[in-house]
Amino acid sequence: MTLIDTDLVLSAPVNLRDLGGIAIDGGVLREGVAIRADDLAYVTPQAAGQLIDRGLTAIIDLRSPREASLTGRGPLGAHPVAYHHLPLIADVGETMDREQPALTHEAMGLMYQRMAESAAPQLVIALTVIAHTPGAVAFHCAAGRDRTGVLAAMLLLVLGAADDDIVADYARTGDNMVAIMARTAPVMGAMWKALGFDADALEKTSSLLEGSMDVSMRSLLDTLRAQHGDPLTPLRAAGLSDATIARLRAKALAA
Repeated sequence: MTLIDTDLVLSAPVNLRDLGGIAIDGGVLREGVAIRADDLAYVTPQAAGQLIDRGLTAIIDLRSPREASLTGRGPLGAHPVAYHHLPLIADVGETMDREQPALTHEAMGLMYQRMAESAAPQLVIALTVIAHTPGAVAFHCAAGRDRTGVLAAMLLLVLGAADDDIVADYARTGDNMVAIMARTAPVMGAMWKALGFDADALEKTSSLLEGSMDVSMRSLLDTLRAQHGDPLTPLRAAGLSDATIARLRAKALAA
């Protein structure tokens, strides 16, 4: 059951990638540990089966409760996969300025910083899930860009990846943005309307398809370092332990 009457067209993910191959402390992150994705509720049964065949054993859903209520878990809900709903934003409507929504790379960077600090407990739980789950863990939001990008950045920081490599992974989503917007338009457009926003106006005033995405992630990393020294300080304060960090690094480097 959904709260908004809209058509959901199932399709293969358009912004899914394994983080394997990224340089981390001690080597490279192996494949089959962490997969970042756009909304997995949209996947076809065939795509769901392929993910299971690749070793997927758990899903971390970073969407808000409203978003999750619209599309549920999709075909993956029929598979024996652990499901963890850890919203990084309680209400997507509260993150938008109703007078003049700012959909710019700079504004997104500031939002990422607030997210890393205010949602630190959820991020710590997500990292703990990845550390303790046998097999691959996929994490996603709607586009696989913002909330997913923040969790990916925190994971890579924990593993000792360089800022440039974290930014490069984040920026790979730029090539997928047109496909992401087309894939999510029916549901997201209906949701923005239900929240009182003009979806067409938001698209017209957005500059997220222009320029380099690097700005947003670079802003997050630079601001965390400037304010805290160690960019993981907010997560450590929320309970990220040395034991969890060690377990993540061992899992990431295991043959």
